[in-house]
Amino acid sequence: MSLFEIPDETHKRPLAERMRPRSLDGFAGQEHILGMGKPLRRAIESDQLTSLILWGPPGVGKTSLAAIIAQTTKAEFVPFSAVLAGMKEIKEVMAHAERARRMGRRTVLFVDEIHRFNKAQQDAFLPYVEKGDVILIGATTENPSFEVNSALLSRSRVYALKALGVDDLVGLLVKGLGELQTSCDPVYLEQIAQFANGDARTAYNLLELAAAGGGEITQETLAEIITRKSLLYDKGGEEHFNIISALHKSVRASDADGALYWLARMLEAGEDRMYIVRRLVRMAVEDIGMADPRAVEQAIACMQTVHFLGIPEGDQALAQCALYLSLAPKSDAAYKGLNAARAATQSHAAEPVPMHLRNAPTKHMKQWGYGEGYRHAHAYGGAVTGMECLPEGLAGTKFYEPTDRGVEPRIAEKLSAIREAKKGFYKPTSGQ
Repeated sequence: MSLFEIPDETHKRPLAERMRPRSLDGFAGQEHILGMGKPLRRAIESDQLTSLILWGPPGVGKTSLAAIIAQTTKAEFVPFSAVLAGMKEIKEVMAHAERARRMGRRTVLFVDEIHRFNKAQQDAFLPYVEKGDVILIGATTENPSFEVNSALLSRSRVYALKALGVDDLVGLLVKGLGELQTSCDPVYLEQIAQFANGDARTAYNLLELAAAGGGEITQETLAEIITRKSLLYDKGGEEHFNIISALHKSVRASDADGALYWLARMLEAGEDRMYIVRRLVRMAVEDIGMADPRAVEQAIACMQTVHFLGIPEGDQALAQCALYLSLAPKSDAAYKGLNAARAATQSHAAEPVPMHLRNAPTKHMKQWGYGEGYRHAHAYGGAVTGMECLPEGLAGTKFYEPTDRGVEPRIAEKLSAIREAKKGFYKPTSGQ
């Protein structure tokens, strides 16, 4: 090598970077959009691309796919990071793309983590997308419906990428072994793939660490580098809400095993324990309610236990509460009753409080009819009177209808007896 030759240091780059696919045929996974005859592959191979959004978890190849698209369509590839760039950089890149178009060259502008751009920054792309100066490829791990402006979203095609399966990752790791010139038992490759949790970058990084000492990769080597499984979980992102939704719906469906699994996912990801407790309390009142009034007591006791014991001892209280709620009888009658009452406030005029329900602390108020017709319940047998407690326009409306689950059948009997008894008592009329 001469003094002025630039040495090839490709081997010094991280394995994940060296193993990036260079063509569609070398791209792992995503058969639902890149398989033969599938929509995105057809658009790429026929050079009929429009701007698009690649939505998927980390490490599934969004950046690599964008580069492959640019190469296949013979366009200039311009990577752009939403984390590092601002309006000044956007304008400079767009001016460059406009000049390139005038010279007959197309530009694929790849915007990584496009969801991190604010509305004004995303809007800055619109004129250039509409004029065709650039083919915009945005990558995001967040739901585009929430994180990408509707104007930009309407001008782009969204493709959802899936986490890579274990078989896909093992296939990539086998190629990585060849690059590293080392060997490994297939069982250990599968362990790495399991721990990578669908993320090719993580899988390659683990393999490279395992091979760093030279020689064959062993179980002991893996035990040293694999300490905690990488979980797809972002406390501020969509997956956070997906998992708490899965926990809530498992409890509602009385699926104790499902509830424990999703709870474990949240615990392992480091979720705030008090956030989990708040959601469990909500499940107790929303989905169990009067079918088992003790459910709220259990949830509040769980909150106190978690606060008192902390982590990890308090986690068992969360599991116990999730199990109790899962196995408890379910009723949303109280929840539906409140919703019905709220709907009534919106659909009916806001009538004044009936005179017999008003307090009369002064002589004048008594003269004006405040409190007239009021019947003190404790003076009646069973503490039941025939007094109507709803405004005239809603008189007789029933908002709460108990279910036939848990203790609610007994509540239903009691409620029915009260409603029947009220019919035989004095009932004030309007004007009294």
